Amino acid sequence: MVEMTANEALINAPEFTVSELSSALRRTVEDAYWHVRVRGEISGFRGPHSSGHCYFALKDDGAKIEAVIWKSAHYRMRFKPQEGLEVIATGKLTTYPGSSKYQIVIEALEPAGVGALMALMEERKKKLAAEGLFDAGRKQLLPWLPEVIGVVTSPTGAVIRDILHRLEDRFPRRVLVWPVKVQGEGSAEQIASAIRGFNALPQEGRIPRPDLLIVARGGGSLEDLWSFNEEIVVRAAAESLIPLISAVGHETDVTLIDFAADKRAPTPTAAAEMAVPVRAELYVEVAALARRTMLCWQRCHDLRRNELRAAVRAFPGMAELLAIPRQRLDGASSALPRSLRTNTHAHFRRFAGAGARLTVRVLRAQLAQAQHRMTACGERMTHSARSLVRHRRDRFAGLAIRLKASKLSNAQAQRAAIARDRERVLRLSERAHRALATSTQRLQARIAHSGQLLGALSYRSILTRGFALVRDAHNHPVHSASQLGPGARLSVEFADGRVAATADADRPATASVAAKPVGGEPKPAAARRITKPVDQGSLF
Repeated sequence: MVEMTANEALINAPEFTVSELSSALRRTVEDAYWHVRVRGEISGFRGPHSSGHCYFALKDDGAKIEAVIWKSAHYRMRFKPQEGLEVIATGKLTTYPGSSKYQIVIEALEPAGVGALMALMEERKKKLAAEGLFDAGRKQLLPWLPEVIGVVTSPTGAVIRDILHRLEDRFPRRVLVWPVKVQGEGSAEQIASAIRGFNALPQEGRIPRPDLLIVARGGGSLEDLWSFNEEIVVRAAAESLIPLISAVGHETDVTLIDFAADKRAPTPTAAAEMAVPVRAELYVEVAALARRTMLCWQRCHDLRRNELRAAVRAFPGMAELLAIPRQRLDGASSALPRSLRTNTHAHFRRFAGAGARLTVRVLRAQLAQAQHRMTACGERMTHSARSLVRHRRDRFAGLAIRLKASKLSNAQAQRAAIARDRERVLRLSERAHRALATSTQRLQARIAHSGQLLGALSYRSILTRGFALVRDAHNHPVHSASQLGPGARLSVEFADGRVAATADADRPATASVAAKPVGGEPKPAAARRITKPVDQGSLF
C-alpha cells in the first residue's frame, strides 16, 4: 500500500521544462541578490564587443564571476574597464539562460583605492608618452600680450573669480568663459569639447578666437581631479592649435593634462600671471625707453651738427667752384660759329652727291625691278594657295573616311553592348524568378512549420492525452475544488467536445489522508519530497 502511494506521488509530480526551471532560478537569484557591490580583478577583457557591450570576468584568489556591461552604461562610465585592474563593481546579479550561468550586470565601476588610480594613471601616462603627446618639440610659445583669453572651467567656482581678479590687477584683457563640469560623470567629455570648440572658432567670426587658453580647476583629491587624466582631455589639449596653460589643482597636484599642455601653472592665479604682463611695469619700461630714445636723438643731432659745420669749413667757395666751368663756356662760345659753318658745308656736299645719283633712268630701272619681284611673288602665292587647297582637300577626304569607319565600329560596339545587356537582363530575370519561387517555398514551409508548432503548443494537444479542461458558469477555467460551491454548473471540455456537469455537495478527501499508510508506519522520504506542493502555474 505504501509502495503504490509513492509511485502515484512520483507520477503526479509537476513537470518543469528547461526554460521554466531556468526562469525560476533566475527569479530566485534576482530576488535574493538584487543590487550588489563586488570587488575583484578584471580578467579576460579584450575591449568592447562590436555591439558596444563589454564581456569579461571578475576574479579573486578563490573564485570568478562572469560580468557584462551594456553599451549605454559603458558610455556613461567615467572609469573604463581594463585588463588586470582591481575594481569595485556595482550592479544586479542575474543568470544567463543560454548557458545556465549566473553573472553580474555592472552599472557603475570604480577603481579599488588610490593605489589602483595611481597605477592606472602611470600606465596611461606611459601609453600617451609613447605616442609623443608629451614631447617638448610639440609645445608652443605663449603670446606676450593676448587680446582674447579663453578659460575652460566651472562658472560657479572661485577659480574664475580669481583669474578675472588677477587679470584686472595686472593687465585687463577680454575673457571668454566656456562653462563645463570639472568633476563627475560627463565632465571629461565637456572639457575636451570646450578645448576643441575654442579651436574651431573662425579668426574673423562674430565670437573672436582666443589667442590663449587656460584650463583651470581648484584643488581636490585624486578622484576629484581624475577628469583631467582622461585620454579624451589629454588628446584634446595636445591637438590644440591655440597655446594652452594647464592650471589644475594646487602646486603638488599633478595630472596628465599638465604634460600635454604648452605651459603648466601651479595654481589658477599663477596661470593668469603667466598669461599677461603687469601694466604698471610696462608703463615704467616704456617711459624709460622714451627717455633713452630722446637722449640718443639729442646726441645724434649734436654729432650731425658738428659734422656739418666741419664740412662747411672744408668746402671751397662758390667763385672757386665756377671758375673752370666759366672758362670752358667762353671757349665753346667762341668756337661755335666756325663749327656751324663747317657742318653746313659738309651736309651740302652730301646732299649734292645724292642728287647727282638720283636720275630718271635709275628710278625706271628700280621700278621695273620692283614690278618683276611683285609678279614673281604673285605667281608663288598662287601656286602656294593651290597646293594648300589640294592638301586640305586630301586631308578632309581622309578624315571623312576615318569618321565613317568610326561610326560603323561605334554602331557595332553599341549593338554588341545592347546584346550583352539584353542577355544579362534575361539572366537576372531568370534568377529573380528562381529566387521568388525559392522564397515562396521557404515561406510556405515556415507557415506549415508554424502551424505544426501552434498545434503542438495548443492546450488541445494535452486534451488528447486524456486530460480535461473544467470551466465554470462564466466560462473561466477552474483551478481547484475550493473555488466551487454545491450545485455549481460546470463545463468539461474533452478532446472531442464538451459536456455539462454539476458539482456535488460533498468534498473529496484530501490527498494526505488518502495517502496515509495503514498501521501508522512512517512515510518514506522520497514520498515526502514528491508530494510537496509545487506552484507550477497554469497551462492556460
